[in-house]
Amino acid sequence: MTWTSPMPAPVDGPMTGPDRPILEGMLTHQRTTLLRICAGLTAEQLTLHSVPTSNLTLLGLVRHMAKVERIWFRKRVAREDIEHLHNFEARDDTDFNQLDPADAPDAVEALRDEWRLADRAVADIDFDHTIGGHHGEMSLRMVYVHMIGEYARHNGHADLLREAIDGTTGR
Repeated sequence: MTWTSPMPAPVDGPMTGPDRPILEGMLTHQRTTLLRICAGLTAEQLTLHSVPTSNLTLLGLVRHMAKVERIWFRKRVAREDIEHLHNFEARDDTDFNQLDPADAPDAVEALRDEWRLADRAVADIDFDHTIGGHHGEMSLRMVYVHMIGEYARHNGHADLLREAIDGTTGR
């Protein structure tokens, strides 16, 4: 039987109240949107390129976001001493370039695992906690804003990739 990417349930977060539940809810929404865009596609479809000159694929985006989740929440904010994913040190786009359809189920599960581990790693860290960043100090609150933006940008890419694969829009 051919594996297809599962459809996650839609999520919503609070629209009013304190910053943290609103930003956590929006991040969860953006996270889930990526997997909703991938839902119903086979592992082979997740590795298709919409533009021959681009290395962008849905599976590459899933792998990339797992890497980014780990870097920002677990390594930078929570200071966990863990390995990088997908050859981060080489900065060679391994997450986008070394794709095998057989790895798709594990990649989707790895992303879901990173979500759980990232959430747990920062659950007790104050939103005003700061880390060093490329442009100076950055609060955990700003890390959430950054990650929401990262997902939103890549979800736009994912929408176009999905439409090119099978015409599906509006996930």
